[in-house]
Amino acid sequence: MSSNSPRQPVRDLRFYLTVPHACSYLEGREATTLFLDPQQSPGESVYDALTLLGFRRSGQHLYRPHCENCSACVSVRVPVEEFSPSRTQRKLRTRNADLSEHVRPATFDAEHYSLYAHYIRTRHRDGDMYPPSYDQYRTFLNLDQDYARLLELRLGDRLLAVSAFDQLQHGLSAIYTFFDPASQFDRRSLGTYAVLCLIERARRLGLPHVYLGYWIQESRKMAYKQNFRPLERLDGRHWRRLIVD
Repeated sequence: MSSNSPRQPVRDLRFYLTVPHACSYLEGREATTLFLDPQQSPGESVYDALTLLGFRRSGQHLYRPHCENCSACVSVRVPVEEFSPSRTQRKLRTRNADLSEHVRPATFDAEHYSLYAHYIRTRHRDGDMYPPSYDQYRTFLNLDQDYARLLELRLGDRLLAVSAFDQLQHGLSAIYTFFDPASQFDRRSLGTYAVLCLIERARRLGLPHVYLGYWIQESRKMAYKQNFRPLERLDGRHWRRLIVD
């Protein structure tokens, strides 16, 4: 258990609430989102402080759920030094040992976009990001900040996956991963493997946590996050061990 408190007070920052809208994760529910005022650039110190309070980044925006009658979205993170890969995760490491890793700034790359568009069209035709577009991709995953990075996973010269993440002072924050949806790569579980790569990268950098965003117990799409153990959840301003029934 840990109870980090942000170095920078947030009382001087401006925030705004969205109007209630359909929840992206739980059918039949309404959601409200709290955003940092977009006129206040999410510099590294502000971002560090707000991440400890459960905020996430999407493009240039920092946000977190602020739903009046629902608390299903739980911020979770992996304590790197305590993480112990499961038997399945150890097998994935072996299975993907032939992949190379390359970390790049979060700038636009046509090869990345081509893979992203193919992934969205194949796996997420029913989602908010369909149909994919250049503008949508740039707004979501490209950012001219030193902390914003892209992790490439390649098999030889072939790009198999890209994981967008941010490097903060107290950990890595996983933003979004997309990968080659071809069935021949299913056994590689590239989404899970990308998280394992971030955990190992954080370990090498001496960073204590990898932030995985929000976990919702009722959402099957979020279930994979509870496979990274131990896992911590944000409870108010304190991070505590997540116990899953």
